[in-house]
Amino acid sequence: MLLKEYLETKKKIVDRALEEYLPKRGGFSSEISESMRYTLFAGGKRIRPVLCMASAETVGGSADTVLPVACAIEMIHTYSLIHDDLPLMDNDDYRRGKPSNHKVFGEGVAVLAGDALLTEAFCLLSGKAPGISPEKSLAIIHEISAAAGFRGMIGGQVADLRAEGKEVNMETVDYIHTHKTEALITVSIRAGAIAAGTDEEDLNALSEYGRKTGLAFQIADDILDIESCREILGKDTGSDEGSKKATYPSLIGLEESREETRRLVEDALSDISRFDEKAEPLRMIARFIAERKS
Repeated sequence: MLLKEYLETKKKIVDRALEEYLPKRGGFSSEISESMRYTLFAGGKRIRPVLCMASAETVGGSADTVLPVACAIEMIHTYSLIHDDLPLMDNDDYRRGKPSNHKVFGEGVAVLAGDALLTEAFCLLSGKAPGISPEKSLAIIHEISAAAGFRGMIGGQVADLRAEGKEVNMETVDYIHTHKTEALITVSIRAGAIAAGTDEEDLNALSEYGRKTGLAFQIADDILDIESCREILGKDTGSDEGSKKATYPSLIGLEESREETRRLVEDALSDISRFDEKAEPLRMIARFIAERKS
């Protein structure tokens, strides 16, 4: 199966599940429901939930079994996008080719929509999931909480805010990237494997793959912010340079950033060489990350 076909198939599965988990609501909750769904269904490749399902399949599990976990991770990712776009954060007016959430619903509702998606994710994670034992569910909740909180994504966002307009070293840039982006990608892979019941050696190999592909994903994003345009990316470009953000290209240049992305992907592929053909989707996604144009 080609990567495009695989991603489209999995995306449809995730979209159907998200429609079930977060249906339209009426009455007093209609506005917040509309705001949550506006960004959740605004497009996107669903890379994180797809990685979660692909990881489970790599170790012999079922994508259907981990679907609630995959959807919860996508809700957390979406909440982070809504908050990132706010004027007091990255101040982006567009996301995936559409006006950002706060441009449509106002800043107050956008903040609450992000909060609601984060909360709903843990409601979903803590519910009954056929095929996932309570012990595994608790372990997954613990890992996702750490990856999404101040030890992970939020910690990276704070460091990113504090680094704006300052001269920083590679240690700071690595901290921002590994926490703000890589943490949620890695935990997507770990959660899928944990839900499928993998052993420690396989989990460690998948974790290394996640760390390297996650960092490669963010470096590629930094490059696209310089080289692409809003028509392709669906959001304003050049904002990193305008805000004087700490990025790989700003420290080591575009060509070395591309080389680092390629190196990380090759190392990630080596990390999962122990797996058979069931890991081919993970291999295809890693290569896609290094070559993506949007």
